[in-house]
Amino acid sequence: MTAQGVNSAGSLSGRVAVVTGASSGIGEATAERLAEMGARVAVLARRSQRLDSLVGRVEEAGGQAMAIALDVTDAAAVQDAADRVASHFGDVDVLVNNAGVMLPAPIEERAVDQWQQQVDLNITGLMNVIGAFTPQLVKAAQERGVADLINMSSIAAQNIFPNFAVYSGTKAFVTHLSRHLRVELGPKNVRVAALEPGIVGTELQSHVTDEGTLQWLADSKEGGMEWLTPQDIADVVGFLAALPPRVNLQQVTIMPTAQPS
Repeated sequence: MTAQGVNSAGSLSGRVAVVTGASSGIGEATAERLAEMGARVAVLARRSQRLDSLVGRVEEAGGQAMAIALDVTDAAAVQDAADRVASHFGDVDVLVNNAGVMLPAPIEERAVDQWQQQVDLNITGLMNVIGAFTPQLVKAAQERGVADLINMSSIAAQNIFPNFAVYSGTKAFVTHLSRHLRVELGPKNVRVAALEPGIVGTELQSHVTDEGTLQWLADSKEGGMEWLTPQDIADVVGFLAALPPRVNLQQVTIMPTAQPS
């Protein structure tokens, strides 16, 4: 490791990463990418079999990974996971907050259960993870020169989409929180970034029940729009974590080329 706290460009050797929502989509791809770049990776999600399969692939490729099955809305379980990762790999210096859910619906439908689910996972779960792992990020940054807190937001944090009010509100929270945390943690060598992807082909779309949104998604594909892939986002996460310690991209918007807004 160099004096600046990171290895040569493109390498994360010696670093310890945690990825939430790692059982599929962006989280899964990100965990594999960080491991490929040399980080030891802890993968967190609810579906234990998928996590075990992911760890197996990482290890088969020569990497190091551990799986912890949990629900990030359970603060005690998240704190226990933080303790386990530190004991197994050492203090975490890359945290990718990816767990989330998207359930658009017209506000007049009063889909209260869906509102609460989005708030619980996208906001409370995110805060549980940040609370549990920030002490490790700060300690690691002091010892190694840099640490990264990367929060998965959405283009919906900025732009207006019909029926996405609650989801968009949760993601606006993520982006604005990240900007505040960057100011708070940056002097301690912890970089904070919010990633705001446009449409990415993941399981999120399979959870959507709103007919208007389903039609909009179908129209975008039938119109020839090529969606982003989870690997596209994973590559950006890896790029951010491998930057020189002096460089912090605080907010990154990643759009399909053909998506207008």
